[in-house]
Amino acid sequence: MKRITVDDLLKNEKVLTYIKKADEQLEAMGYTEHGLRHVTWVSKRTGYILGSLGFPERVKELGEIAGLLHDIGNLVNREHHAQVGAILAGKLLEEMGMAPLEVADVMMAIGNHHEEDGFPSSVISGALILADKADVHRSRVRKMGNIWENLKVDIHDRVNFAATKSKVLVKPEDRIISYYIEIDTSIAPVVEFFQIFLSRVLVAQRAAKPLDAKFELYINDTKMI
Repeated sequence: MKRITVDDLLKNEKVLTYIKKADEQLEAMGYTEHGLRHVTWVSKRTGYILGSLGFPERVKELGEIAGLLHDIGNLVNREHHAQVGAILAGKLLEEMGMAPLEVADVMMAIGNHHEEDGFPSSVISGALILADKADVHRSRVRKMGNIWENLKVDIHDRVNFAATKSKVLVKPEDRIISYYIEIDTSIAPVVEFFQIFLSRVLVAQRAAKPLDAKFELYINDTKMI
């Protein structure tokens, strides 16, 4: 069996095609960016969380793989994209020669990353959820037409565009995972963040538990959770 890494996936034409087409599907539906920028961002931060908390290097690598592949299910349909993505990812990884146990760990994480129907059942799934839900940033807003007119009517774009900075910080000694988000309140009030992201914040709290960690949220340097 091969030791597959993110670098191997980024050289795989099928993987890159699935990521690209999945994002095109969401673009057509009016969703924010879910392409290579997003999944690479999530991949790196999933690995960062696992590595910072002292999990083995291979667990960190599997988390990075799950992060890169977590949204490919959008290629088929937005509904149940986590579960569909898990199956697609499993097939891809098997084709590349990954060991069945590792394939299963990645599939479990991907299949549970969505806040509406997922459950953080492993350290990899917990880290993936925390990384994915932290990506709130104006770079995710697609530049289509008059962006300022669109921001008036689309709360998701408005909140993402208002988020000028977004980062994940792990304090290993205290086992605390924190989101630090800066919101330009001249674009969107903080309450609008919670209008659309409350479910993500709640699943992030749950996701910290299998990592034996605690979750904190800071917005504009004020601790919210």
